[in-house]
Amino acid sequence: MSRGIRLEGLRVIQILTVCTGNICRSPLAALVLQHRLGDLGVAATSAGVRARQGDRMPRDAVELAVAHGVPTEQIAGHGSRYLTEALLREPDLVLAMDRDHRRAIVELAPAKLRVAFTIREFERLAAATSDDAIRAGATGDDPRDRLRGALAVLGGQRGLVLPPVDPTDDDVVDPYGRSRETYARSDAQLSPGLDAVERVVRLAVG
Repeated sequence: MSRGIRLEGLRVIQILTVCTGNICRSPLAALVLQHRLGDLGVAATSAGVRARQGDRMPRDAVELAVAHGVPTEQIAGHGSRYLTEALLREPDLVLAMDRDHRRAIVELAPAKLRVAFTIREFERLAAATSDDAIRAGATGDDPRDRLRGALAVLGGQRGLVLPPVDPTDDDVVDPYGRSRETYARSDAQLSPGLDAVERVVRLAVG
């Protein structure tokens, strides 16, 4: 890793993604982030605000994960789980798929206010933040501390970066039970946010 930062002996970075049923949007996001960032010691998991225990991803969501390069054995290992306060204790970054999910996250764990974003909000704030600014905020030797500093820089953009004219532009559409075209639209809304998360994490700790 660059800058002489070593992961050995340091706590792994934890990212939690959250949607409703934890079978489409949030597991897709977590699987892709785990696939892309596992080399940095990232553990990406997911949960749902109204999830049942152990449900599998539907075929269309599985196909999207495969298209993102996620190994099939990792996809097959997913089972949905209900979001609890306990699941919010450890994550360094919490990514909601829409504004209602973020609200539920903060109600369960108010301390996560500054590190909880909708993934499209994260994309919007990251786009307004330079690489140099992210690196400057990422200080210390522990990767989790470095990421926390980078997220503080992004959070500082709230109130400075104009929100979308249509508030729903901060949401990823829920494709569950809908057409293949809706799955494609949901993925198109989600993917730039995944790219933004990878960029910020790699700048902070890579």
